[in-house]
Amino acid sequence: MDDFSIEEIWAFVVVGIFLVSGVLGFIFRKISVDYIEEQMAKEGKEPPLWDKGIGARVSAYATLIIIKRYPVKSFIDSESILRFARKKDWYLAVCFISTLNISMVLAVVFYFLYGPTE
Repeated sequence: MDDFSIEEIWAFVVVGIFLVSGVLGFIFRKISVDYIEEQMAKEGKEPPLWDKGIGARVSAYATLIIIKRYPVKSFIDSESILRFARKKDWYLAVCFISTLNISMVLAVVFYFLYGPTE
């Protein structure tokens, strides 16, 4: 059996963390975002109309739940999201955003260390 090179190990780590981030994003979406939007629907508020299928609001919701401050002008209903967010939503958001950021940083480091040279 061949030994793995350091480049292959780096690639496995980056891809692995990125996949974990994707799974955590899916879990955050199904548990937290669905709950928050269900509570908002009870108040007659709809999810953002601009996000039909791409899921961009998931990262926006997660970031807002972590920071707990919202800008004066926001493209999501920040006040309602913070009002309905639970403690477990905060934990899921931290896990999702941190693994996403770690995978992006590692991908950039991997590119500069082992990327194409000319």
